[in-house]
Amino acid sequence: MCAYVLMRIFESSPKKYDWGIRIITLGKAENVYDSLASHVKSGQRVLDIGCGTGNMTIRAARRGALVKGIDVNPEMLEIALAKIEKENLSDRVELHEMSVVELDKEESESYDVVTAVLVLSELTTHELDYTLKEVMRILKPGGLFLVADEVVPRNRLKRVINWIIRAPLLLITYLVAQRTSHPIKNLPERLEKAGFIIESIRVSRLENFVEVVARKPMRETE
Repeated sequence: MCAYVLMRIFESSPKKYDWGIRIITLGKAENVYDSLASHVKSGQRVLDIGCGTGNMTIRAARRGALVKGIDVNPEMLEIALAKIEKENLSDRVELHEMSVVELDKEESESYDVVTAVLVLSELTTHELDYTLKEVMRILKPGGLFLVADEVVPRNRLKRVINWIIRAPLLLITYLVAQRTSHPIKNLPERLEKAGFIIESIRVSRLENFVEVVARKPMRETE
């Protein structure tokens, strides 16, 4: 899954984003979106953090959810809007140019599901802690946090292999898009520390990419 690093390159050219991602991931990105979206139910309120061109947003809306997609890239949002209108999902989706530092504007316990695909690894440690805290706050009790992102392999040998593969991709990404990402160390543990209950984890063969389904605990009286 190291090819996911190249997603940052295509973010600098939004019109080529979806095409590029399909090629460099050999279709695996589609499987990630589908897997996470399978946890969304009709009628739920969903917040898609870093929605990009709307791949996760659209899948959640297709399942009957009411979705708010946020992203800091206006060009990405324009593409997402066009795709949403093409699928006649405008009545279920709203898009906003917004960053994670603005999550404090969202009402507490207002979402059934929050999704974050390849977003958390772009944050600083402080931003990540803040985001996890805010996601916990805006989720309803029992709500789901669906995450897929780059992580640091636990196995030492796999960490070395991952670095060998990843280093040139990081250089290319920085030169082309002036952006980079930071694989997250111990992501499941960080989620648990933030108060989430881990329901399921899927890890790539090289242990450098993970899908996590986490839940906000119910209140003790519920």
